[in-house]
Parts: sequence; C-alpha cells; structure tokens
Amino acid sequence: MRKYILICCFFLATIKASGQQFALYNTGTLYDSFENPSQRAFIPDTTKQFAFNFLIPNLDANFLFSGHGQRALITRAFHSYYNTANLVTGAGNYNHLKANANDYVFMLKAFTSENGDQEMGIALNTRFEGRGIATDESISFFNGFTKFPQNFYANVFNDNYQLQAYHQLSFTYREQIDRRLSIGFKLSALAGIYYNQLNITQSSVTFNRAAQQARLSLGGTYRSSSQKNESNFEKAFPFLINPGAAFSFGVTYFDENGFKWQGNIKNVGFISWSSKSYTNTFVGSSLISGFSSPDRETAIEHGVDSVSQGGQRKHSFITPTNGLLELSVNRTYWLSEDGNVKFSPTLIASKELAYNGFTAALDAPVQFGKHSIALTSSYDELKLFNIGLQYMKKSDNAEFFIGSERLLATGSLLSEAIKSGQGAQTQNTTPLKAFTGMDFYIGASFKFGRLIERRMNSSGIGPEGDGGFFSKIWHGIFGKQDPNY
Repeated sequence: MRKYILICCFFLATIKASGQQFALYNTGTLYDSFENPSQRAFIPDTTKQFAFNFLIPNLDANFLFSGHGQRALITRAFHSYYNTANLVTGAGNYNHLKANANDYVFMLKAFTSENGDQEMGIALNTRFEGRGIATDESISFFNGFTKFPQNFYANVFNDNYQLQAYHQLSFTYREQIDRRLSIGFKLSALAGIYYNQLNITQSSVTFNRAAQQARLSLGGTYRSSSQKNESNFEKAFPFLINPGAAFSFGVTYFDENGFKWQGNIKNVGFISWSSKSYTNTFVGSSLISGFSSPDRETAIEHGVDSVSQGGQRKHSFITPTNGLLELSVNRTYWLSEDGNVKFSPTLIASKELAYNGFTAALDAPVQFGKHSIALTSSYDELKLFNIGLQYMKKSDNAEFFIGSERLLATGSLLSEAIKSGQGAQTQNTTPLKAFTGMDFYIGASFKFGRLIERRMNSSGIGPEGDGGFFSKIWHGIFGKQDPNY
C-alpha cells in the first residue's frame, strides 16, 4: 500500500515535471510565451530574432498534501516510522493530494515578420498530472492495529488517485492584430508515457489480532497503461502507441486605461491509450498475514494488488489532459523618472477543466533594471493560502529565473529532509498544518540572430503588407482603425 500513498505523496515531488507558474505571467520570457500563447517574446528595436533555451531545462514541479495524515507521512518518509497520533478513525476524514510537473527540454521561437508582428515556435516538454484522496484509516493501516480498537470496519478505505504523464510536441503562433490586441494559439501532439488510476468505492477490514492477520475486502475500478514487453519501435515512437492532441488559445488586450487583460484556454486535449492497456472492475478480498511484522507494508501492497489487478483485461481507453481556463489583468506603474524601476502587479484566476481545482493569485513584481523580485500569493479551492518568491534577471537577449510559489512549505519540507533519521520515534499529537508541500521552478533562455527592426526601417524580416492572416480577417470585419500601425 506504500505504493499508493508514499510514492504518490513524496516520490512524485522529485520528478522533473504543473501548470504555469503565476509569477511568470507578463514577464516576456520564452517560457511565458509558450504557456500563454498570446504573450510576446520579442520587442522590435530591442531584441534579436531568435529565442532558444539551448537545451537548458525550464522546469517546474509542485505538490501538496493536506489533512490529518501529514505528520504520519512526513515521519515515514524521513524518519522510518508512522506518527499516527493526529489520525482519527471513524470520522470520515480525507487527505487530499495534488501534484503537477512540467519540463521544457526544447524551446525555439522566431520573430518571423514585421508584417503583423508575428512569432512562431516549436517546443518539446514532458508533463505530469496527479490527483488523489486517502482516508485517515488508509494511512493508519500501515501502522498496524494501533488506531483500530474494533475488529471490523466498513468503507474506511474508499480512496482514489489518478496519475498521468506524457510528452508534448508543440507548434505555437502569435500575431499582433493592432496596438491593443494580440492573439496566439498552440497546437500539440501528445505521446502518453504512463497512466494509472485506482478508485475504491467499497471496502471493509476484519482483524484477527491473535493470528496477526487482517482480511481486506475492496471493490472498485482500476486502469493502467502497459510498459510490459514494449518493442524498440514502441519505445522510440511512443506517440504512435499512445497518441493524443491538445490545444491552447490566448488573447491579450490593452484597454484605454492602461490595463492589460489576458484570457487563456490552455492545454485542453486527450490521450488515447493503446489496446495493450489494462482495465478492471473488481470485487474481492485478500488475507494479509504478519500484520504486526516489519514487512507489513509490503504485505498490504501485495494484498491490494492481488484484488485490484486480478482478472484485469486489455482494453484501450481515452483520458483528458488537465486543461486550464485562466483570466488575468495587469497594470504597470513606473516608480522612477528614469524608467528604471517599475511595479507591475497581475491578478489571476485559474480554473482546472478536468478537475474541480480553482486558484486565485496575485503576483506583485518589482523590477530594478535587469533584476526583479516578485512576491506571489494564492488561494485555492481547498482553502489553502500560499506565499511565493521569485528572482529574475532579464536583459534584452538573455533571461534567468528561479522561484517557489509555496516558499514556506518548501522550506519546512527541506528542513524535515535535512533532519532525516534524527529524533526519537514518538506518537505525539502535533499542531495540524494547512498542508505539506513543495514548489520549485527554474529556467533560462537566450536570443540570437539579427536585431529586429520596426516596420518603418526594417530591411530583412518578411514582406510589407496589411498584416498577418488573423489581422486581415479582423480588419476585414472591423476595419483598420489604426492605419499607422
């Protein structure tokens, strides 16, 4: 059972693989332009024509775990035992897990034409999405009979989780319609790497303390992709085995009062898992022996597997990606007469489309020349409040950023890791935190090539005309209100 709790909650946090980090909104970075396709990466008369990350990973990873089980999992992960004092049996308490990751390995974008201020790019990244809930009793189960005074319990292990990982190869296009309006889209081909889902809808356990045994009964559904007996061809071309597609679209508009409005529908798509994948609807039981032995975790894991994966059949299925609907508003305030210091806050609302997640965030960056510090605060549907901090150094043709949007939680988790193995193994109640978690992101990219020139004196980037494809459609419908653009 450790596979279903500990791995989900802690191992996933080490994967180099979330949605967009809020502090990178409106930064003009290459990463921002791929996550929010209407955002520009180039500025005429300032930046060079091509932007590339030179295979330097631009990655972010985050996870959180909320509920009474936090201390039990922390002590198990770093101190080799379960402190289950905070867990309550029979109260119907649930612990929530959310994990996301995104790693851009390759990003290349070009400013292709002054005629419409057009940008095009390609990118390759890997994403991970994970969600789940676990009862207090499911975590207590790993610690033996301690939290179970009775001999029979029903529906106390009704857990579920879903894990999905995939590669994403994308083409993105952005066009400036006029001085105020820009649009962009991203088309992606997906290749599924791994999928695993367990949903337990009925459960019970009967303890035989004298024989050191537990009879575990479970019912529910199980689905999993298959990595068994893959051919070299399947390993080399996973997009032919588990193909998928995704779409992103964004609009940015500057109003007459200086506010920058942005809307994005991001990463809405699906993956079709091959006919070698497994599905199973199960109802059964398993006898777990040696329930007080040091091998209890392994025995529980084998017991759950024998019920949930027994009788499974090969069957293809389709799963959605965790698309996002995001709206934001931004305004820039210059704090110095020489234009060297500016404050540019952004208010963001983000709704997950495949899950019930919702987050509201406020990003407050202050830029001093090439350097900027951003303080981020966010609040989500689990009523969790986060504080983040980002440092960025950005010149005309180079950028580097590093940060965390769960700064205090990340520091607390690192402190526990540093103290790993220290202290006595106690069963003491501890103050309940809002959540345990971490968040970290880092990235860099550079621009090269010829300097982009504005249309009035441009001599080398694209032909002159009446704008790009979308500009012609827009101006054909509404007319060209700004002839000098």
